[in-house]
Amino acid sequence: MAIKVLVVDDSSFFRRRVSEIVNQDPELEVIATASNGAEAVKMAAELNPQVITMDIEMPVMDGITAVREIMAKCPTPILMFSSLTHDGAKATLDALDAGALDFLPKRFEDIATNKDDAILLLQQRVKALGRRRIFRPVVRPTTPTPPPRSSASSVLGGVSTHTQPAPVRSSHAASIRPSGKQYKLLLIGTSTGGPVALQKILTQFPANYPHPILLIQHMPAAFTPAFANRLNGLCKIEVKEAANGDVLRPGCAYLAPGGMQMMVERAGVTGRVKVLAGSAEMNYKPCVDITFASASKAYGGDVLAVVLTGMGADGREGARMLKSAGATIWAQDEASCVVYGMPQAVASAGIATQSISLDNMAESILKESARG
Repeated sequence: MAIKVLVVDDSSFFRRRVSEIVNQDPELEVIATASNGAEAVKMAAELNPQVITMDIEMPVMDGITAVREIMAKCPTPILMFSSLTHDGAKATLDALDAGALDFLPKRFEDIATNKDDAILLLQQRVKALGRRRIFRPVVRPTTPTPPPRSSASSVLGGVSTHTQPAPVRSSHAASIRPSGKQYKLLLIGTSTGGPVALQKILTQFPANYPHPILLIQHMPAAFTPAFANRLNGLCKIEVKEAANGDVLRPGCAYLAPGGMQMMVERAGVTGRVKVLAGSAEMNYKPCVDITFASASKAYGGDVLAVVLTGMGADGREGARMLKSAGATIWAQDEASCVVYGMPQAVASAGIATQSISLDNMAESILKESARG
């Protein structure tokens, strides 16, 4: 049975074009369209769609308010469309905070000119959200007021495998027994559902977290400065968009810039970030595999790497290199993922040693990475 989709946008052209693209896929069916947020709230309750595509700026009721009301009354997976501007990025992050699960840039030129990649991307994203067996509203932690910092930041997806799959334990934080390993770096890679997952994890870290953190989130260049800024304002640790030459410091998280590749180099005890454009053939910018691979060369087994929710398999080959060097690899469990793609890739390949729910991930990381 086709996944039922509600398309919401105040532009009749965009409603029509999105509907045409969605209906081209036999696994999808647009059951209705709405021209504003108020109509969307009403139709969501009456028609029970499995996925909603939502514009942000609309008359009568904006998309963010509509998301909030839909999530309160009839929780439904929502894909946001947003402009590639600073304000568009901020609004998109607000929509994700309100309960939307994913977003796509609103590139009218890609939609209008019928580009195959834009069409396939939209169809894949809608199907990924619609295939969720059980939709659980995201429970967001109460954000504590960060204490004063001594140094404030100025800046708020595969290769064939011959590895036989190994059992992966689905673990609760209470069952995680620290390995006793001494780490020098924490890596976290993610895509669809990542902004909310990262916020939930990082807001639980203390200001004196003992290691540098590298964050690789699939996100456009216009979005990463706003996302880093938001995390920095919510977290006790410092969060910044990574810049070429940044010296890695404990208790600081470096977010890979959108549209670029982030690598890590090491000279003695000092680690530095290297940001470069990378090959135009790469599917992802930033790419989890690239950052993970560079960390395997620079830090070897002194790494704890975590693969969170996301579509595709980005991170699997980099995680394989890390594991070969002696690093520890964890994956988010299926039940708590928005899309169980990237974590499944490392788990089914026998690379991840633990499969941990999002609710327990922060506590598990803190236990494992504590100084021995």
